[in-house]
Amino acid sequence: MVSLEEIRSPEDVRKLHKDELPLLCDQLRQKMIDTVSVTGGHLASNLGTVELTVALHRVFRLPTDTVVWDVGHQCYAHKLLTGRYDRFDTLRRKDGISGFPKPEESEYDSFITGHSSTAISAANGIAKAKALSGDDSYTVAVIGDGAMTGGLAYEGLSNAGRSEDRLLVILNDNKMSISQNVGFVSRYLSGLRTKVRYVRWKQKVATTLRSIPLIGHPISNLLEWFKKKMRRSLFTDTSYFEKMGYRYLGPVDGHDLDDLVQAMLSAKSIGKPVLLHVTTVKGKGYPEAEKNPDIFHGIGVFDPATGAAQVGGDSFSAHFGDTLCQLAREDDRIVAVTAAMKKGTCLDAFSKEFPTRFFDAGIAEGHAVTFSSGMACGGLLPVFAVYSTFLQRSFDQLLNDTSIMNNHVVLAIDRAGVVPDDGETHQGLYDVAMLRAIPHTWVYAPSTFKELELNLRQALYDTDGIAAVRYPKGGESPALADYEPSYKHYDYMDSKRRNLLLVTYGRTFGEVQAYVRKRQRNGEHLSVLKLNRIHPLPEDVVDIAGQYATVLFFEEAARQGGVGEHLGACLMLHGYTGRYAVRAIDHTLGACTTAQGLEATGLDVAGVAAFVEEYTGE
Repeated sequence: MVSLEEIRSPEDVRKLHKDELPLLCDQLRQKMIDTVSVTGGHLASNLGTVELTVALHRVFRLPTDTVVWDVGHQCYAHKLLTGRYDRFDTLRRKDGISGFPKPEESEYDSFITGHSSTAISAANGIAKAKALSGDDSYTVAVIGDGAMTGGLAYEGLSNAGRSEDRLLVILNDNKMSISQNVGFVSRYLSGLRTKVRYVRWKQKVATTLRSIPLIGHPISNLLEWFKKKMRRSLFTDTSYFEKMGYRYLGPVDGHDLDDLVQAMLSAKSIGKPVLLHVTTVKGKGYPEAEKNPDIFHGIGVFDPATGAAQVGGDSFSAHFGDTLCQLAREDDRIVAVTAAMKKGTCLDAFSKEFPTRFFDAGIAEGHAVTFSSGMACGGLLPVFAVYSTFLQRSFDQLLNDTSIMNNHVVLAIDRAGVVPDDGETHQGLYDVAMLRAIPHTWVYAPSTFKELELNLRQALYDTDGIAAVRYPKGGESPALADYEPSYKHYDYMDSKRRNLLLVTYGRTFGEVQAYVRKRQRNGEHLSVLKLNRIHPLPEDVVDIAGQYATVLFFEEAARQGGVGEHLGACLMLHGYTGRYAVRAIDHTLGACTTAQGLEATGLDVAGVAAFVEEYTGE
């Protein structure tokens, strides 16, 4: 009897009898459910790709053949089949298994795909490199239909379709991305899904005809010619992909192993770009995930018996959603935009209360920004809620489509700073440096929920151009329980001593404040300058900092291009002769908890104390 524990490589999968494969699929699903219920993770998408993954490992010879996953959060079964079963319980943990493909983790992982819509372009490049070196192995891109709302997917499709390379694009069509799929692509694929019975009938007829001696193959070839003539009318409309240079196969039931294996073998026999359309059910095999695929897309700790998730505490995201609803009741010009992250950014309530003023652009952050800029041209007040890591994908649209015209667009930047669990691709460390480079941009960094509400109003009504409010995942620091935000762009807590000034903003203010209070209990008093608007720097900040013998800046963002680096440059230009140092983040961060991330970067209370001691000896 097959045992998942004994599967160490794709070779082991190929050795199994096909009758053993359903049991292997059941074991894969159970292992995922058991593990993710403890670690949290992307469950629904992985449950939906179990048979697809097993079929890939049966037909292709990894790592000689190459598979690129898009988005990479659907690769859990792949990891379990490639020698990582024993470490799977470390999923998304510090020094454990990544929740995404990671080449340094395994030779079977070819490309880091933490963001959407990248696989076809990457696979196109890998396939081209193979072709130029005389390597006749196959390259496979597995891309979800939700990722097909991203423009990069079409750039990759267009370029790869012109090649003669051995490339297979598997379109995993589950009618979902993270939130419900939207737009033309979703409607187009829905039309193709209705033709599954025809495709199965065609395959059976072809197999039967070819088995007839002498006349079978000629008749089959004639029918193939006739099928091509009819394809664009009665049966299926596959011309979209075929005009891009692909041989279209499918739709194929993504949970029927026999059909999947046969389709993949057919794709291999063609020897040039093929698009295989596979239909799957997100959450397959776990009733709670099938009923609630959006909730189980990315879920925290939950009870596998009931599907009930642990309830998290109050969060900045939830307060943003509540505040935006309140503001929208007061001002009908306010509209909300998301890029397939309605639940993650807490816009559910807004979408229900203001359905005509809520827009999900799909996984297309660049479009979402330009779309928002266009609405601003029409007199609306667009608020684009987006994770920091995904905002990076819209730099050109922020600069050329928004800033240059000074269009007023508000960015609600969620998951700013250290982000737990998902690793390098999801850390929110680079938005500050990116936005500081763009003219006509204002950036606020609230430390508390009340301050978030205040900053959102300021961003909407006290600025022009691009106005961003960045806030972390999770809740506010207990050290700030009695902190009252001010309408000013900074708060200056002056100890009347000019030996040391601590400067910071956002969540890090809570860590600095906790350290300062420890010193106060010993009768020591420190000066703190807390920035509320971090860009542009308030005019008085340089003058205040210039009075101190030592200035230490703590920043939960990238050092290069950050606010701390900028303040240092301003001080130098003003002839500052004291000591100035910045504690910020100058390296990538893998999977970790928030506390572990702050500790690793020296931005927790202990890190603040160590940095102060290093520069002052205190």
